Amino acid sequence: MNASGRPALAALAVVTRGDEVLLVRRRKDPDRGLWGYPGGHVEAGETVVEAAVRELAEETGVTGEGLSVLEGIDVIHRGDAGAVAHHFYLVAVHCRYQAGEALAADDAEEAAWLPIAEVRAGRYPMSDFVDQVLDKALVVTVSA
Repeated sequence: MNASGRPALAALAVVTRGDEVLLVRRRKDPDRGLWGYPGGHVEAGETVVEAAVRELAEETGVTGEGLSVLEGIDVIHRGDAGAVAHHFYLVAVHCRYQAGEALAADDAEEAAWLPIAEVRAGRYPMSDFVDQVLDKALVVTVSA
């Protein structure tokens, strides 16, 4: 949620390179310590595609070209008493890899190109929806 108590809009950069996908391990809550896509808040006047490309570079040093929106996801976390603690609307953006190696920066604790097969097999502790979004990105990549 943002300061107004409304859901926060964030963009995720979904980037594959050969048989690898770029993921970051979160440094902050929510999802601290879990692997997910580079991403963050959409700034005023910025499109979700622009935000995904910016966050990709800020968190990993990788540059990419924003191609298309893959999916929108509501992520709602509740506290012990049932009150909403966090509410994000995440927009997953398919990005084409352009250049750079994965170097963790900003609020990423770690950044890495991970084997897609291992990610799909659940070998890493991941944020919700990582595998679902990856499947959509792979379908788009194959049909492109």
